[in-house]
Amino acid sequence: MSVLTIRDLQAGVKTDTGYKEILKQVNLTIKSGEIHAIMGPNGSGKSTLAYTLAGHPKYEVQAGTATIDDQDILSMTPDERSLAGLFLAMQYPVEIPGVSVSNFLRTAVTQHQGEAPKLREWVGTLNASMKRLKMDPKFAQRSLNDGFSGGEKKRAEILQLEMLKPKFVILDETDSGLDVDALRIVSEGVNRAHEENNCGILLITHYTRILKYIKPDFVHVFADGHIIKTGGPELADQLEDTGYDQYLPEGESESALA
Repeated sequence: MSVLTIRDLQAGVKTDTGYKEILKQVNLTIKSGEIHAIMGPNGSGKSTLAYTLAGHPKYEVQAGTATIDDQDILSMTPDERSLAGLFLAMQYPVEIPGVSVSNFLRTAVTQHQGEAPKLREWVGTLNASMKRLKMDPKFAQRSLNDGFSGGEKKRAEILQLEMLKPKFVILDETDSGLDVDALRIVSEGVNRAHEENNCGILLITHYTRILKYIKPDFVHVFADGHIIKTGGPELADQLEDTGYDQYLPEGESESALA
């Protein structure tokens, strides 16, 4: 069993007026096979947590630790964090003109496995995953995310997840911009990866609709830069009914943070 441990994590960004703290002593432990949903209002720091863990250079860590199986991932480069078992499905996947989906994925898998997969086996495995995600096989030869629709980009992210088989998966608002059919297909892909690889999942979302497909073991309310309440799946239903205003600093509202 692997463990992702976050302790007293503080991070923020530099602005024209100085350093702005966003994450304020975040504490969270995720074990293999567990699904944790983080829910909170816009502007609360949910995506900052995702990108800080992944190593985005925009975010500066001021204090705290983040480890995978006692390996300090905060001291690693983003590619080293990936090799350590961390995967981030981005809310806004990057377009990479000139690099095909197939070549991108085969290069990434080669880095993770230490050797290139045999070409015939690779093509078969890739096509099978694309078929499950209802992706046209022609997309394998298209530039990664270049000209893809929002739903196609999100399916391409889950395709990467299925091929790389990470220990821990961060889904940063993967449900945003998806219609009902795309949401179901993407969720099924996440559930397959979870069942086949026993990966731990950190699912960041603003709404509960994706939780109808991906069932969390734990739900955390994230506001003002840290986790302020933890519960089971029933907490998500409560948030759907009551909203986030009760968890915000006095004088603020969710609409003001949107």
